[in-house]
Amino acid sequence: MDRKQLTEKEVPHQLQIVRFSEWTGRTGSSSNNNYQLGNGIGSEQLHQPAINSNTARQQNPYAKQPLQHSASLSASHSQPPGGSYQSSGVGSSSAGLRAEGNPFAASASQHQQYQQSLPAPSGSSVNVNVTVNVVARSVTASTMTTTTATTTSTTTLAPPRPMQKVIPTVVYLMSRIAVHMEIEGTAQCPAQVMLAAALGCEELGITNKLLAQSVFGLWMTSPLLEVQLKPHHRPYAVRVAWSKLLDKHSHGNELEKLSDEPMTTLRRNVFFSRRDEEKIKDPRILELLYEEARHNVLLGRYVMEPSQSIMLGGIQARIELGPYNSHTHTTSYFRENQFRFLPAHVAKSSSWSWLPISQRSSAEVRLLEQFKRVPTTATTKKLMRKYLEFCWGLPFYGAAYFHGQVEQPVRGLMSLMQQKDLPVLIAVNERGIFVIDQIECTLLLGLKYEEFSWEYAKPSNANDPECLPCIFLQFGAVENGIAATKLMQIFSRQAAMVDALITHFIEQDKRRKESGADPADQAAGGLADNTYVEPNPIKNNGIGVLSNKFSRLTLATFDDEGRCIGQTGSLSISY
Repeated sequence: MDRKQLTEKEVPHQLQIVRFSEWTGRTGSSSNNNYQLGNGIGSEQLHQPAINSNTARQQNPYAKQPLQHSASLSASHSQPPGGSYQSSGVGSSSAGLRAEGNPFAASASQHQQYQQSLPAPSGSSVNVNVTVNVVARSVTASTMTTTTATTTSTTTLAPPRPMQKVIPTVVYLMSRIAVHMEIEGTAQCPAQVMLAAALGCEELGITNKLLAQSVFGLWMTSPLLEVQLKPHHRPYAVRVAWSKLLDKHSHGNELEKLSDEPMTTLRRNVFFSRRDEEKIKDPRILELLYEEARHNVLLGRYVMEPSQSIMLGGIQARIELGPYNSHTHTTSYFRENQFRFLPAHVAKSSSWSWLPISQRSSAEVRLLEQFKRVPTTATTKKLMRKYLEFCWGLPFYGAAYFHGQVEQPVRGLMSLMQQKDLPVLIAVNERGIFVIDQIECTLLLGLKYEEFSWEYAKPSNANDPECLPCIFLQFGAVENGIAATKLMQIFSRQAAMVDALITHFIEQDKRRKESGADPADQAAGGLADNTYVEPNPIKNNGIGVLSNKFSRLTLATFDDEGRCIGQTGSLSISY
């Protein structure tokens, strides 16, 4: 990918920004548009650069130290050739998303347009018939059972009118439940109505249905793209436009896009506060949250030390298998079924699982030991909550995940060879942003909102499909006892969604502070939390799964006076 040609003029000290120009295309021509690496959302408006600038972000109220640079950055890369980029501030990035129906950046005008598209109410009646068929399998140690139920509700408001078209719809839950429903006017049905119908099924046993509608949301998901729908979004319309969303936001090839089939799923609402989740007592809601957390652990999205994965696997095994039975729950049993309880990168290869050989330090032996340690008197409800309590401590719990790629640092003769970018997962939640190596399932970079500044940059040539949007991250670090500033670039077709979600959480915390919220509540909520250390603190020593690994990232390094003191990979600096 051809990297940007990054240039910067002298920046006044009080601006605390970095400005960039457009990337050069394969023709080698340069442009004059400037980048601004914003400092989040604050109360002080940044000045505009003099040359072809875009709207700048306001100063980040969480910034720990001034970040000033005066340097020219240039880079070349082997990924997408050509295409120049223009910076996008808060206003411009949101505007670009509205046209695409981005669930993370919808405006009031968008909701108004949707309302106008609905059929105008007439004096005739509105008959709403909702049929929910639930096929459920229990997740306890008892024998798996299947139940089917039908719930029908009819509300008559006026004389009858012609029935609108009904399209059979299925909503999948993380607890292996499929909710089949038939809703009149399916094409116009908003996500809020469909969500209420799914959660309102009596067979789910949810007592506080209003709370459940806040905890969960409807998602449209596939291996290539995952989006949470806003209450006024129409799932049917999103499904019809799915191929266009893939062309805009996915990294899949044409064959993968052609065969991609999304599902409407019920998942945790990314905007729901972790602090509020910890107060939930409804066992059925907690069970759904447990199932989703278990899914993310087994998928390798909730990265952690192998010993912690095995500990959670032992709890899961106790929930699903019941108390330990020496005749059934043997080492060979867990060797054959370890992928059921452990992430793939932790579990031992099953190629030779038929051999009765297991080392004492092997995953299946340690899993069996953890399984035995679970008290026989522990109830399923307590075990699920224990599982969740550990996951609540993970810094990226409840995050929305996006696909991206970063340049790998190369040195010596390897720098002469073309290198592929490293695929990464970008996790964003109320606490911050986290870059995860999805191959090795380890954290590369984790930052809370008060620790970094960011900017979303999009191609100025929108017609070039090979030129990827990107997110710039600017953050402070200490190396060899010297304070420095790091600059990182993440490429992703979903960068606009990342930018919109970060903006939402920053503005949400700003409103909370302006309203005079209790500082203790803020600390428990996330952004103002400067005391978070348990149970898995993110360190900067590069040791362990949950640590920032600067040596594996392509970064530009600046001192406190804005002078470049180091760079890796294809990134080069000039003055």
